[in-house]
Amino acid sequence: MTTTDFTGGARELDARAAEGIDVRLFWHPATDGLSISVFDATREESFELAVGPEQALDAFHHPFAYAAFRGISFEAPARAADAEPITV
Repeated sequence: MTTTDFTGGARELDARAAEGIDVRLFWHPATDGLSISVFDATREESFELAVGPEQALDAFHHPFAYAAFRGISFEAPARAADAEPITV
């Protein structure tokens, strides 16, 4: 995973945690930018993404998809690694 410090001076707008994955949405007053911070406690890995206002909530709910789209390398969350694929 890659890690960048976007959180200095930031204000947390929302947070959620489940099964060892902690996701936070930050607003950066100095730049008026937004970022998503993800910490996987099961692997002790994290990454952060700068996002535009139009993507903020979607990225907050689907941070691993946004990270993959941007080419950020990470291990699948432990809870998802053993899951059966969903077919439609």
